[in-house]
This record gives sequence, C-alpha cells and structure tokens, in this order.
Amino acid sequence: MIFDFLGDKSKAVIAMAHIGALPGSPLYDADGGMNKLVDDVVGDIVGLQAGGVDAIMFGNENDRPYLMQATPESLAAMTAVVCAAKAALRLPFGVNYLWDPTASVAIAAATGAAFVREIFTGVFASDMGVWAPDCATPARLRRNLGQPGMKFLFNINAEFAHPLDQRPIELRAKSAVFSSMADAILVSGPITGQPADASDLRKVAEAVTEVPVFANTGVNLSNVEEVMAVAQGCVIGTHFKVDGDTWNPVDGDRVKRFMDVVNALR
Repeated sequence: MIFDFLGDKSKAVIAMAHIGALPGSPLYDADGGMNKLVDDVVGDIVGLQAGGVDAIMFGNENDRPYLMQATPESLAAMTAVVCAAKAALRLPFGVNYLWDPTASVAIAAATGAAFVREIFTGVFASDMGVWAPDCATPARLRRNLGQPGMKFLFNINAEFAHPLDQRPIELRAKSAVFSSMADAILVSGPITGQPADASDLRKVAEAVTEVPVFANTGVNLSNVEEVMAVAQGCVIGTHFKVDGDTWNPVDGDRVKRFMDVVNALR
C-alpha cells in the first residue's frame, strides 16, 4: 500500500532536502545567491542517496517566518533550485512549499515531482495566525495541469499550531481521506524535529487503512523500530543532519546508520 513510484518498497523513508532561505526571506544569503542554494542542496542530496533513502522531498524550512501564500520571487526561486538539483537525483522526489499547498502543486508540476506534502485540511491556531487551508484549489490545479498521478501527502496535525477542530485525530484523518481524497496521512509532532505522539500515530494507523500512514517528524534511531511497527513509513529531516540540528548539512554517516536499521525491519 505504498506509492507506485516506490515500487515494492515497504517501510519507506522520505528524506528532506532543506533548501536554504529563498530570495525575499529574512535569512536569504544574498552574497551566496542562487548558486549557493543549489550547491548546498545538491550536497545534501548526495549524502542522502549514498545512505540509501527511498525518496527525497525538497522543502523551504529555512524561510522563517513562514508565509501562508508564496511570493512570486520565492516561488520562482524554489522552482529554479529544484530544476537545477534534479541532475543529481537518482530517486523519486517531492516538494513542499511551507505553507502554501497551491504553490507546492505548481512547483511539483513544473519540476516533475511525484508528490506534494502540505496542510490541506483543517483549521488551526498557529504561529502564523489562523490557518484555514483550502484543499479544493490545489486539487483542481493538479487536475488542470494534467498531473492526476501526483500524490498528495496530507499533514493533518500541523507543526507550530493547534487544531481548532476538536474531533479526535483519527476521525480527522479518516475524514480527510473520504472528503478530500488524501493519498497518504502524515502525523506530526508539535515542532519540526519533535516526534509525533505515539498514541496519535497508532490511532490514525488503526483508523486509516485505505492509504499509507507516515510519521512526519521526530523519527530517529531511538524510536524508528516503534514507529515502523505502526506506520508504513516516515519523513525525516532533522535526524539526518550534523549533530541532529535541523539547520545543519546532511551527515551521510547518520543516514547510513539509520537506513541500516530500517532495512533490517523491511
């Protein structure tokens, strides 16, 4: 029940390739410019692929404070970086423009990505204000751009936010599959790099059987066996970085050690 682009892989690991801050963002390195953005993310891709991950997802985690709607310069820049980095890729890839699902679909279509991760459903009180995504618009864009095979990975409990919808998490997950045609359900912790609540992950996995359920944050060597006993896979970024710091480059040795454990579980 994993995605067609992963073939017969089980217990799939999608690794994050965090792009540096994009033009217009407060942390953008104007001296390094676009060339540095490409060089840095390609370096991470090389380490992730050598370590044996199953797929890679480009994200703009460095664009703090985050936007709810992409700007023209950041949308263009992220598309350009992904296109330039594709030459180094040997794996399926996806994209996630935080926190704009429509922009994510546009970038994915322009670059040939197989999947998109975003907050597509729900209402949240967040660090960015009241958060009310609109799943219908990116779904229609996917159709209008001729990309019906592009998978939507629904992060149902957003980081940096609290749901205003008080339904149990497993009901929200099941509803997202029914009403909004989620291709996968992702369960997150409260902040990037922090694990999802184990009971939340289990409840969702037991309730949702039609599509894969992934742990979206905080998976590491100490909890991967527990996570993979419940979920079909995970998205992992922070643990693969030097010293386990989200903002550092990828540490190839950490990737390999982690994937050795995952491969033993498959």
